[in-house]
Amino acid sequence: MSALILAQGGKPASPAGSSAAQVGGKYDLSGAEPVYKGGKWIEITYGRPIKRGRDVFGGTGANYGKVANPDAPVWRAGANYSTQLKTEVPLVINGKTVAPGTYTVFIDLKPDNWTLIVSNWKAQPKYDPKNTAEIWGAYGYTSDKDVVRAPMTVTTLPFSVEEMSWEFTDMSDAGGKLVMMWDKTAAAVAFKVGR
Repeated sequence: MSALILAQGGKPASPAGSSAAQVGGKYDLSGAEPVYKGGKWIEITYGRPIKRGRDVFGGTGANYGKVANPDAPVWRAGANYSTQLKTEVPLVINGKTVAPGTYTVFIDLKPDNWTLIVSNWKAQPKYDPKNTAEIWGAYGYTSDKDVVRAPMTVTTLPFSVEEMSWEFTDMSDAGGKLVMMWDKTAAAVAFKVGR
């Protein structure tokens, strides 16, 4: 298994991506220009698979979502390496507090419901089939390291997203939503900023 597959033109087939939000700070208006001070970061990093004409989440029954997730028990919620969530603040997801730290993120894909999984699995920086203490993608995933599972709100978009994207939406200092968009699907989980 190659850690990085190149598309034509030498570009990665699934480029790296990230999305971030900053909470808890305040704008200092005392200087010539406003400066945001004291905020803490929440960031998600992931590989960005490209649709390239595929029916990404198609299929029925056991074949549902197999284009996105062909061989692992859950989807890595991206491409290549494991998707990672790094937070400098506690997050409350589905009533459970996720302490500041770095976590892996997966999605359990089912035709009628999707579940976001925040896990204590450590991500392999480079694929190593002999390393069973860390995980590459979602291969070797087991639920014993789950920190929280949360149902996702899945909606159909009126347009198609070519390159998968994670975004923070509806943000305030109190919380927001973490949203995955790809193909004609958006899947969101609300979270609160803990204290």
